[in-house]
Amino acid sequence: MAKGKTTIFFCQNCGYESSKWMGQCPACREWNTFTEEPVATGKSGSVKSSAARSAGRGLAAPEKLSQVSVDERQRVSSGIKELDRVLGGGIVPGSLVLVGGDPGIGKSTLLLQVCHHLSEHGCKVLYISGEESAQQIKLRAQRIGDFKDDLLILCETNLEIIQDVLQKVKPDIVVIDSIQTMYSENVTSAPGSVSQVRESTGIFMQIAKGMGISVFLVGHVTKEGVVAGPRVLEHMVDTVLYFEGDRHAAYRILRGVKNRFGSTNEIGVFEMRSSGLVEVENPSEYMLSGKPENASGSVVACSMEGTRPVLIEIQALVCQSNLPMPRRTTAGTDFNRVNLLLAVLEKRAGLHLSACDVYVNIAGGIKMTEPAIDLGLILAVVSSYKDIAVDEKTIAFGEVGLSGEIRAVSMAQQRVQEAKKLGFTTVLMPAVCAGSLVKTDGIRIAGLKTVKEAVTYILNHCTSKN
Repeated sequence: MAKGKTTIFFCQNCGYESSKWMGQCPACREWNTFTEEPVATGKSGSVKSSAARSAGRGLAAPEKLSQVSVDERQRVSSGIKELDRVLGGGIVPGSLVLVGGDPGIGKSTLLLQVCHHLSEHGCKVLYISGEESAQQIKLRAQRIGDFKDDLLILCETNLEIIQDVLQKVKPDIVVIDSIQTMYSENVTSAPGSVSQVRESTGIFMQIAKGMGISVFLVGHVTKEGVVAGPRVLEHMVDTVLYFEGDRHAAYRILRGVKNRFGSTNEIGVFEMRSSGLVEVENPSEYMLSGKPENASGSVVACSMEGTRPVLIEIQALVCQSNLPMPRRTTAGTDFNRVNLLLAVLEKRAGLHLSACDVYVNIAGGIKMTEPAIDLGLILAVVSSYKDIAVDEKTIAFGEVGLSGEIRAVSMAQQRVQEAKKLGFTTVLMPAVCAGSLVKTDGIRIAGLKTVKEAVTYILNHCTSKN
């Protein structure tokens, strides 16, 4: 039978294949995600027997787990401490790292800075660009510094040519910018399609594991903020990093959402300058810079991002509404979580918020979703509603339940130590956690059991602005 062509429908969200179009994907349950792509079919009449296939290649034999030898290879430092923290201590040889983010947020700049440091320390680095010319990369590199001869540039999108170059050059680190521009001649669909992205990632995964090369993949994101292409792309790689933040602002957040070689939800904070991305070693101090003095509706809370405590300023504005349905607006935190906490305040603490507009913001452009910021968010709302200012040296953390109870959170001791380091003197926290803390000099601990106790504390210890 002659070699022909057919079409298969792929789910753009999870990569599920189907012979016909469907409105809803049966695998991920998403709607309108199927796209039609041509796929080449092989010869159907040439089916080899199992004996013939075994003769053509060696049989894979299982081995005992107890006899498997582990090569404890040393991690390679990227030269950027914040990136090393997110990666779990450095770059693992043979790893496949996916870096995603909005256009212009600094993905290429960060990886070029990594290439600059590694090339200066004797690592052979190959930067493969499918979007920019060598002249454009040179102009961007001049802002970072002088590069040595160990950094090689290749402007190519054909995977077959790239494989040949990698076999000849044998670099230590490879950067692919970006994975959506790569294509294989064996796949008939266009570059950036589900088939091409999956095939390209599979080839680079084989290169990384087979040759021991660390590969960084730059991935475009969709309007929902996830990496474009099939969901299986994130399952294939070892590490997934996301750049967050407004590209028009100066600060960026690098967050690890998957890491086979370290903990997840670690963050690295960077500042974008004319010379490239600069590390922010103390994110808490940056988040609290510019905090207003003696202003109602402003409370400092503590959130754990991986193993790092980060102090953030939660701002709330509560005012009477003239609308039939009061407005609720949030920035930097979950909208539904804020509505839940407002309902708890109205039911358990007697605050009449149903006729008020409520605006909640986390200063600094960072996004926090940990439940431990619930107590700080509630105190900010109460502070604005009663128009009283919370003491500047007070910090709060704790999860709030639907019954109005303040529940325990993890790593309370680390949060208290971070508060002391930045000069805070009072910590409002769950009473359950307060009993197990090691005494810290210079810090007064106030253990709270319910939301009503928290409201009472604010009314008794804060100054009215009227």
